[in-house]
Amino acid sequence: MSIWLPFAVTDKMTALQPEREKLPFVLAAAQRGRMIIQHANPVASGKGICAGMAAADARAILPDLEVLPYAEGFTEQLLRELALWCLRFTPVAAIDLPDGLLLDISGCAHLWGGEATYREDILAQLTWLGYRVRAAVADTIGAAWAMARFGAEPGIVPPGNPMDALLPLPPEALRLDTLLRDKMRKLGLRHIGSFIHMPRTVLRRRFGQALLHRIDQAQGQAIELPEPVQAPATFCERLPCPEPIRTANAIAFALKTLLERLCRQLLREGQGLRSAELKAYRIDGNVQQIAIGTNRPVRNPMHLFKLLEQKIACIAPGLGIELFLLEAPVVAPLSVQQETLWAAWGSNGENTALAHLLDRVAGRVGAGAIRRYLPAEHYWPGRSIKLAASLAETPATDWRCDRPRPIYLLPEPERIEVSVPLPDYPPLLFIHKGQRYKITKADGPERIEQEWWLEQGLVRDYYVVEDEEGARYWLFRSGRYEADEPEWFLHGFFA
Repeated sequence: MSIWLPFAVTDKMTALQPEREKLPFVLAAAQRGRMIIQHANPVASGKGICAGMAAADARAILPDLEVLPYAEGFTEQLLRELALWCLRFTPVAAIDLPDGLLLDISGCAHLWGGEATYREDILAQLTWLGYRVRAAVADTIGAAWAMARFGAEPGIVPPGNPMDALLPLPPEALRLDTLLRDKMRKLGLRHIGSFIHMPRTVLRRRFGQALLHRIDQAQGQAIELPEPVQAPATFCERLPCPEPIRTANAIAFALKTLLERLCRQLLREGQGLRSAELKAYRIDGNVQQIAIGTNRPVRNPMHLFKLLEQKIACIAPGLGIELFLLEAPVVAPLSVQQETLWAAWGSNGENTALAHLLDRVAGRVGAGAIRRYLPAEHYWPGRSIKLAASLAETPATDWRCDRPRPIYLLPEPERIEVSVPLPDYPPLLFIHKGQRYKITKADGPERIEQEWWLEQGLVRDYYVVEDEEGARYWLFRSGRYEADEPEWFLHGFFA
């Protein structure tokens, strides 16, 4: 489907400022020292003002013309927003500069009862948003583009040979450049039917390969694909609403329906969901969105519903929601045998229960609040642990148990002041953040050096100490006494 929005930019400004609807105005930008018109609203266009004219010349024609500044890139931004808005009708929407959109409606129209109803619904909603719009449906982009701009209503080309519908249209309908159009007009070729049956060798010799390429595109003999503004998800389910819905119960029902469909699709492909996004398209053009992530591949609709149910309150239905879209942008392999094992009693089932618990906790406090650490093959404390990528990741080495290690390691060691009777002796007391701790028991030192092939630095002598209240700390001295005055740091806390 090709959608033509001849006054998209000025229609948008009129929608924001309705008082301009009956006033002539244009948008102009500076080019080579002159203000050149980029867009003119319908009132100004009716007076002979068009894009490309100098603003001074336009004011000479229409003295009460209002000239407004044009922001570079605004047209592309607006068309992109409209293309994203059109995702409620199709998974593939693209920008067609300078004034149109392209929709791949394959497999979508039947949800509206046919192409005619589908097209009318899109036109009605864009018109309600304040845009002047035309649209056409055809087998090829070239034919749909031509019918949207030059064809008669209702703008639906029957399947088969789309060129038959283009024969009475002018050559401009083939998206030809200005020089080629002028040349054909001088030769008296006023419509496509006047030259389409000429031999291709004659057309190539007189008008070049560009004309033949456009003809092939319109007939479907040359491949032409739209560039989507947003890549469609492989695993996606859509649920249009016969009537706009506004209640939490209706949203929950729609969510359950989508999850059951999506999980069946994942089962057929042997995949499990790792993240999901629910988008709710409101009738006013706003899109509400919630998302979740899982610690391992999942296709259990009840578990996924519990995760998304926590966020239903974040959806503001406004005047009503007309379409729900559930996507799984990240998936991972998940076989039926794996599901059976996880459901059975034993370690795999326990891991699944833990994963489900972590998913629910992450849904409430955020995934960033949950971390899992694994041992790394380094002696240096800051490099001896690493963050696990998932719950299923297994450690490459065992946790070190031959030496005491704190249950909580500070991200960065914190400087302390100590009282030490003799070199290599543990401190008698230390002061941390203004608080004094008297040490009653101590063990050490344990010398740890950095890996010379990674980084050079001072050696550290670590001590495990206990204060009067029984709390235990991991302290270290950085450097040797014989080399320089060493410094002391607090690096961790024991249970």
